[in-house]
Amino acid sequence: MMRSIDNILNRITMYRLVLYCLMVLWAVALIFSFTGILAYQPTDVIFSGLLILFTCWFTNSLFGSAFEAPTNVESVYITALILALIITPVSVTAGNFYDKLWFLVWVSVWAMASKFILAIRKKHIFNPAAFAVALTALTINQSASWWIGTSVMLPFVLAAGFLMVRKIIRWDLVLSFLAAAGISLVAFALLRGADPLSSLQKSILDSPIFFFAFVMLTEPLTTPPTKWLRICYGVFVGLLFAPSVHIGPVYSTPELALLTGNVLSYLISPKIKLMLRLKKKVKVTPDVYDFVFIPDRQLKFKAGQYLEWTISAVRADSRGNRRYFTIASSPTESKIHMGVKFYPEPSTFKRSLDSMNVGDMIVASQLAGDFVLPNDAKQKLVFIAGGIGITPFRSMIKYLLDTGQPRDVVLLYSGKTQADHAYRDIFDAAREQLGINTIYVATDTSGFITAEMIRKEIPDFNERTFYISGPRSMVVAFEDALKNLGVSRNHIKTDFFPGFA
Repeated sequence: MMRSIDNILNRITMYRLVLYCLMVLWAVALIFSFTGILAYQPTDVIFSGLLILFTCWFTNSLFGSAFEAPTNVESVYITALILALIITPVSVTAGNFYDKLWFLVWVSVWAMASKFILAIRKKHIFNPAAFAVALTALTINQSASWWIGTSVMLPFVLAAGFLMVRKIIRWDLVLSFLAAAGISLVAFALLRGADPLSSLQKSILDSPIFFFAFVMLTEPLTTPPTKWLRICYGVFVGLLFAPSVHIGPVYSTPELALLTGNVLSYLISPKIKLMLRLKKKVKVTPDVYDFVFIPDRQLKFKAGQYLEWTISAVRADSRGNRRYFTIASSPTESKIHMGVKFYPEPSTFKRSLDSMNVGDMIVASQLAGDFVLPNDAKQKLVFIAGGIGITPFRSMIKYLLDTGQPRDVVLLYSGKTQADHAYRDIFDAAREQLGINTIYVATDTSGFITAEMIRKEIPDFNERTFYISGPRSMVVAFEDALKNLGVSRNHIKTDFFPGFA
């Protein structure tokens, strides 16, 4: 069952999945309004949603043109749908219709404007929807009701949230937030003399806590880049989530909790958004190209980390105009390398990438990833790569070469044929200069990497830490095989990032 879900999720990018899930939630809410399950008129739900969507799109286009910045239509629609699901639909027959209308326009404008105005080095600081509703509460005394947080919508929120978090593998962030929020809610209930279980139940059934956790807390641009920083971030926001938290007369709301967390995230996260100019494109295997870019500023990163890459001038297909790719270059290199595998029917993103000419620009941001070399240089390692999953190991081994670090590493590299092994010059040089052993496996002639092969080629495998990078199905299969060999889970690191597909 889970494998089937993963196969479906791998065909769609993270942003498209979030967009589709939000569209489904809005559609369910609309159906419930038709049937009377939700106390809103269908015309009000439709009118408010379309007004927010148009205003967000128009404002984003206007600011994108003024700031000469690439715009992402998916982000516009995602933010618009979030606003439509947390701001009470405007009743077209209400006496205060024009005041509410102004509220919808104002909050939509600021949600988009904040991404451009409140940005440092082209990276926005705050979750756009959270900032907009907090600002409108302060300036025009109109606030979000978070009407999505009802018991009738909860099953659909949980289902959509499960798919989204499974796709991006951010259970560490979500679970740490939910645990901290639960503790905070129970603690304040006890201080008030209220029943903690009743308070917790109300917070689960009739609050936006799950929508907040699954959709808004996990926004990639405003979350920390590594596991332990994400856990700290989740705990921090969770402790502030309880409405009883206050400083003087200012009481916490979901948006204020998130904005405070955004500040913490910004302080502890890399602040980069690069403009990269294509220098050259090199064919390294029959279907893999190494793209070499010149960045507009020096990028500091750890070997094995990844970036989100955006091509703005793309009429995107269902997979969108953004991708996550590992940085194939070493931190010691001045140019940025990106290894890309092309399939017979590539996406519009990859077709646009393939058609880039020397001098063309691409945007990169969101430096992140824990798939990096251990600090202990004496730790024995095994790298297992499948196909284009070789890119983080190209980065790591090139770094070891350039810095002269003779670490004890064995690389098992699987490709369909011998011609499908990319970057062999780097690995052969590492064998000669550092003694790093690379075992090339061609599946069409010698079969696959197996547990028996690991036993034979690496007798001391139980003393080593394994790094696995490649297609999701391959990574999962090797995790299982290594556990069956008796390798501790703590000695297995896997390469995975949002949108891997």
